[in-house]
Amino acid sequence: MRFKFLEGLAIADIAFEAYGKSLDEAFENAALAVFEVQANTKKIGKKLSKNVKIDAENKEALLFDWLSELLYLRDVHNMLFSKFDVKILEKNKRFFLVAKIYGEKIDRKKHQLKTEVKAVSYHMMKIQKNGKYKIRVILDV
Repeated sequence: MRFKFLEGLAIADIAFEAYGKSLDEAFENAALAVFEVQANTKKIGKKLSKNVKIDAENKEALLFDWLSELLYLRDVHNMLFSKFDVKILEKNKRFFLVAKIYGEKIDRKKHQLKTEVKAVSYHMMKIQKNGKYKIRVILDV
């Protein structure tokens, strides 16, 4: 399982958990969940790519900035994304994310648009490691 939506955790918003064997994979699956809220990601092609670089003081801030940057790129480039190649490094007590993301321009006929995500929330955000990584995020819709 890559991610699941959580019922009853956020009444007016959408909550999900994303999973991964590594932190990189968990961040990739969190990004996929964000875009699955907005469209059928299986119908989003991988025709265009963008590079993303982010650094932050901790993993939660990195996650928040990562998902927020994806929403920014969606709006600026009028794109949806469906594939995320993420690499996270820790150096000098800071976290660095470098990613290549793949998607295409929004096509309302093709993409089966669902709910627009307005923002990512810090509220109840959690990153846990217990053998594998589990990330919990609430999205403002």
